[in-house]
Amino acid sequence: MGISLKTNIFTFFKLPSAWWSGVRVKSVNKTEAIVTVRHSWFNQNPFKSIFWAVLGMAAELSTGILVMTRIKESGKDISMLVVNNKASFTKKARGRITFKCIDGQKIENTINEVCRSGEGQTVWMQSIGTDKNGVVVATFDFEWTLKLRQKT
Repeated sequence: MGISLKTNIFTFFKLPSAWWSGVRVKSVNKTEAIVTVRHSWFNQNPFKSIFWAVLGMAAELSTGILVMTRIKESGKDISMLVVNNKASFTKKARGRITFKCIDGQKIENTINEVCRSGEGQTVWMQSIGTDKNGVVVATFDFEWTLKLRQKT
């Protein structure tokens, strides 16, 4: 079973609002993650475009899946949490929107530092959402905090 299918099953059980809103992981590798969401009656706002919070779920998942996969690869017990975010919207989100995060190397470096130092670290990751024509509709930045869990 591929990582995309596993993640979409995870989303169904652990992030049901994202799953029901149409957020789907399309691909994940060491450097990037791609997540899509399609405009529908269920996830629209009164202006007939995708509600900003649904866009945020898709964008966050594109960064978070990179964090989760890198933590799993490290073999360490590391907690992850978004502590801050910023977003900008440049066009109505209609049709299928594709969010892409290319910060895999950045998160690998941060996890290596957490493991090396034993100290918590923060890292900003960006996800850019584009429509079918490649036009940017939204840009999200998430500040993740990563810490080794204390064994009790």
